[in-house]
Amino acid sequence: MYSATASNTFFLLSCFLLFCLLSAPSCVSMFSGIETGDLEKRDDLFPQILRDEAVARLYELGKVSDASGYLERTFLSPASMKAIDLIRKWMEDAGLRTWVDQMGNVHGRVDGANENAEALLIGSHMDTVVDAGMFDGSLGIVSAISAVKAMHVNGKLQKLKRPVEVIAFSDEEGVRFQTTFLGSGAIAGILPGTTLEISDKREVMIKDFLKENSMDITEESLLKLKYDPKSIWGYVEVHIEQGPVLEQVGFPLGVVKGIAGQTRLKVTVRGSQGHAGTVPMSMRQDPMAAAAEQIVVLESLCKHPEEYLSYDGHCSDSTVKSLSSSLVCTVGEISTWPSASNVIPGQVTYTVDIRAIDDLGREAVIYDLSKQIYQICDKRSVSCIIEHKHDAGAVICDSDLSSQLKSAAYSALKKMEGDIQDEVPTLMSGAGHDAMAISHLTKVTYLCFLFVVFEM
Repeated sequence: MYSATASNTFFLLSCFLLFCLLSAPSCVSMFSGIETGDLEKRDDLFPQILRDEAVARLYELGKVSDASGYLERTFLSPASMKAIDLIRKWMEDAGLRTWVDQMGNVHGRVDGANENAEALLIGSHMDTVVDAGMFDGSLGIVSAISAVKAMHVNGKLQKLKRPVEVIAFSDEEGVRFQTTFLGSGAIAGILPGTTLEISDKREVMIKDFLKENSMDITEESLLKLKYDPKSIWGYVEVHIEQGPVLEQVGFPLGVVKGIAGQTRLKVTVRGSQGHAGTVPMSMRQDPMAAAAEQIVVLESLCKHPEEYLSYDGHCSDSTVKSLSSSLVCTVGEISTWPSASNVIPGQVTYTVDIRAIDDLGREAVIYDLSKQIYQICDKRSVSCIIEHKHDAGAVICDSDLSSQLKSAAYSALKKMEGDIQDEVPTLMSGAGHDAMAISHLTKVTYLCFLFVVFEM
């Protein structure tokens, strides 16, 4: 139905559906002063503001990088500081009052007609992984700003019944400090004060790094970043899908009904270092071979959980069925010491990423995997240490908010494409997003977009 190499029409669609969400008749209880006829009155705004300008901004932000030749913009790096200034300028251009908090989040807010009403939050993250796609995170920020700007130019922004706040979160990926959701977690109030003591590979602590960037923060001021749940109505996030499902079903977007929970492990296997040519195979205690066997077991467990899981017999049929459709496991990083081609390594360290929509099932996988890892280590006479680096529970999106977003998406699609026979698909997300953190603060929903190649 739709091509994966569609033009920037689909980006226009993301901005337009946010505009529809803000102005749809179904949202009368949330917003006022918007009539459906307004969408027709200023059609000339959308190609200029929501397509040409917004797409150009995506490309501009995609060039703000700490690396040459690829996109890398980690937490409060020099490139991130440039991105903060750029995003703040765009927010102010859209009629928003802006500020940067002590965790580096960029906020843009309009109070509307009633500044004391519960606010709607819209946003995503501005940090990236190494060699990132330029739409990851940025799509949700730029599309939200563009939708707000359209209302600002139409003279409708100040007539909103409730405040709207766009947030560009400073750290979702957790690349530098290996802990995700620093930005959104601070706002949601789920970061313990000890988070500030976490160090990167160079032994630089978060609190010292923030101070270097003129963001002097203490445990007390960290707690003050938390929003009062009573002041927030809900949270919406637009994000690139990062997977093949929408392309397979032939639809440019889908409303997400839930986000998989995830666990990150660090496994260290220690053996006996030796010369590659002088230690007989029968006498080796090789941590590399042990790690390789463990990784193969992990793959088999995650492909066929029903054949492995025991969890003391507590796994129900529904849990195993859920895992069969949602469980994914990945080893993304391996390091060895001393890492030489002619040396049997003395130590191997690798990461494990486990995701599933069923939290009990995910715990069962970790339990069984840990047991298998230790058994392999015993069999091979090597030692193993398993560290839990990150745990996040699954999040189910708010059904009412998701329904309104789905209606807005359908309205936007119908206006742009004409008659639409198919329903906007509903899907699960295996990727973690800031919505997972914000769900501790308020109801959330978000919309996934098919990966597209924009034509300039």
